[in-house]
Amino acid sequence: MEVGVWLVGVMLRLLDLVLTPLYWLRPRDPRRLPPLDNPLLLRSAKDLAKSIRTGELTSEQVVEAFIERVKEVNPYLNAVVDERYGEALEEARVLDQRLQEARSTGKMDELLQNKPLYGLPFTVKASCSLAGLSNAVGCLERAGSRAACDGHAVRAVRAAGAVPLLVTNTPELCLGWESTNLLHGTTNNPYRLDCTPGGSSGGEGALLASGASIFSVSSDIAGSIRVPAAFCGLFGHKPTPGIIPIEGHIPTLTDEQYPKFLTVGPMCRHADDLVLLTGVMAGDKAHLLKLDEPVDISKIRVHYMTEASNSLAFIPVERDIKDAIVDAARYLQRDCGATISEKKFKALEDSVEMSISVFFSMKDMPNLLQDPANPKRDKSLVVELIKSILGCASRSLQGLGFALITRTRLFIPAARRTHYQLQAHALKEEITSTLGSDGVLLYPAHCGVAHRHGRVFARAGGVAYSMPLNVLGLPAVVVPLANTRAPRDTSLPVALQVIAGPYQDRLCLAVAKQLEVGFGGWRPPP
Repeated sequence: MEVGVWLVGVMLRLLDLVLTPLYWLRPRDPRRLPPLDNPLLLRSAKDLAKSIRTGELTSEQVVEAFIERVKEVNPYLNAVVDERYGEALEEARVLDQRLQEARSTGKMDELLQNKPLYGLPFTVKASCSLAGLSNAVGCLERAGSRAACDGHAVRAVRAAGAVPLLVTNTPELCLGWESTNLLHGTTNNPYRLDCTPGGSSGGEGALLASGASIFSVSSDIAGSIRVPAAFCGLFGHKPTPGIIPIEGHIPTLTDEQYPKFLTVGPMCRHADDLVLLTGVMAGDKAHLLKLDEPVDISKIRVHYMTEASNSLAFIPVERDIKDAIVDAARYLQRDCGATISEKKFKALEDSVEMSISVFFSMKDMPNLLQDPANPKRDKSLVVELIKSILGCASRSLQGLGFALITRTRLFIPAARRTHYQLQAHALKEEITSTLGSDGVLLYPAHCGVAHRHGRVFARAGGVAYSMPLNVLGLPAVVVPLANTRAPRDTSLPVALQVIAGPYQDRLCLAVAKQLEVGFGGWRPPP
């Protein structure tokens, strides 16, 4: 481990140690969300789509139910940035009318061809672009900006018959792991309102977990789907890069490597929906993943790691998460017939160095210190940090933290960055070769469960478990697990990642579905 990275890691651990008592002493928010009384809100996308097709439910009924739930919980969550409730209800009525006409004329198959999501409402991360709604992505200078057209994944989901409701909160330009910004404020975790839902898809995570959305179009460049999914007890899939186009995403870079790191994908409450949603978003590239090919869990080889490193610079993975990973591996072996493989991937010890060296080699990285009045001039980072403390900054503290990392590269020497880029390539080859077409790796999604608001800076080291997978280009699904060993705080979800080789997404998704059977999956907030 590089000396600079080691020192930063140790300093963050010390900071976390010093601040922990302060977070314990800070009063908890005692409020709870209104209960989920409408059983319709608990059902999966596949189940609701079937009910609409058969006439058990109408699209209008389903859309209205979720709009009412959003209105009920958003005052607690602060997840919604912009909405189109009126237009969504009108679209639902039109869909119902078309379905009724098709049913009476015998043209149901024609109407529903390639529309597996017909009549279902969904929500969108603001960065993924929903036409007519805000795509400011938490930036003060972008306040009032609206998407001119749908992003690719949103367009694909709408083409499959679904109805968009709203867009949700993110960190500034998605550059952070807590969904807070100076434009829209802070989003709360539905399981504990004084905790973060994570980021950058935190708004989506909060709504989904509270039963206010069926599924989400989100994005992931350093854990942005997976961290919120883990913190909110959801299923979130980061697909193999290049399968789901990232067209329309804000921000975007001109670097040709960017589409290899940023992925767009689904978040949802039921594992059974992941295959359907991934296939819809992938469109004409879905065949590359062979999602319809059955997976025999008894023939899966399961690798597992409960920690990347025991270095002093790494925040230890919490015991609840370690236990959950071991329990999941044993369940897959004992109850499903899978084979446990003991090989570990030692190079993951250098996750931080590889991630920083690869990510920040891209050109056209966002410059959050650029002076809008004089683009050739950068503002002083020190001055902006002071202004942030005084409450008069034009950038969020997370944005300034990103600027600090951009400038320092965590003190990794320039001469060593090529070494870590090559190491990342070698690690991808090793994992790909080891997992093959029948292996998965169970791995933490973060070092801990959801933490208190503002603690993101001291806990930033936890993304050493999510960020490398973007660098390596590997698909990964976050799976919520009920910890059977009396977790310290039963109100906060515990989760893990299921990782597979490139284009082996179906393995991740199949194992996720099996773990849902074994451990219960998503549970509504108390």
